[in-house]
Amino acid sequence: MGRDLAEKFPSAKNWFDRANAALCYDLAGICFNGPDAELTKTENAQPGIFLVSWVCFQLLKEQVQGLKSKAQSPGNAVATLGFGHGTLDFQATAGLSLGEFTALTAAGAMSFEDGLRVVRARGKFMQEACDATRGGMAAIIGLDEAPTREVCAEAGVVLANLNCPGQLVISGEAEKITKACELAKANGAKRALPLPVAGAYHSPLMAGAQPKLGAELAKVNLVSPVVPVISNVTAQPHNSEISARLVEQVTSSVLWENSMRYLLAQGFTRFIELGPGTALSGFMKRIDKSAQMLNVADAASLEATVKAISI
Repeated sequence: MGRDLAEKFPSAKNWFDRANAALCYDLAGICFNGPDAELTKTENAQPGIFLVSWVCFQLLKEQVQGLKSKAQSPGNAVATLGFGHGTLDFQATAGLSLGEFTALTAAGAMSFEDGLRVVRARGKFMQEACDATRGGMAAIIGLDEAPTREVCAEAGVVLANLNCPGQLVISGEAEKITKACELAKANGAKRALPLPVAGAYHSPLMAGAQPKLGAELAKVNLVSPVVPVISNVTAQPHNSEISARLVEQVTSSVLWENSMRYLLAQGFTRFIELGPGTALSGFMKRIDKSAQMLNVADAASLEATVKAISI
């Protein structure tokens, strides 16, 4: 991921080089060439996604002239998903799980190097928590929140992600996830799909990562973001307790649908997803089909988004 951006844009290559220098290992090479077994390790995947999302954001800022005035036009507010920026060009940022760190970094709450290092440390701490437990996750499709919570209570698992209507994710001990999937189907879920993840993210099984992450964040100079950044934990803009919310996020449910509904209620109509994949764009289509969704993941999508914004 990100290789075509580094090949086509010298500024993108500079960011990949800068990341390698900050981390003292070749993260860029792993992003570009894998192998998959190395890239999918949590301690590489998390900073890798952070980095590619950041590069996409930087390239978008380079390519779009006058974005600030367009973003501030009535009825044409811009929110960014999975990343943000350090100017007032965009009016809010949000990111799902590790993307919240990118959103905060891009909104100026921490430096690029600090954000990258803390995300790598977060991935390492979460992998250690995964190794110390036997957890799993599953996507529950086509079942509302209330009956899904009842399933979780009966099976002894938790609701980890509230992504969009009809798309929830549960998390907990592997054996209990199997039971929960069976219960979900019995209660009317269209599908209950175990996810290929290393452990039970956003559940109490990740508690071992929290004090380590808190200690790592204590080393970071966190300041107030220049635009609102929506917290996964509260679905409201971050306040002065950014570090506490990021530590809490490790075991808390990700309130993504509520986060997007907050932004929609504030009048946001255009959302730009930056980084690998288009999962957040898919969620928004199920939350509010009238919202304009754009994305930047590679050179082709960058060109398409620049064209759409510049019209």
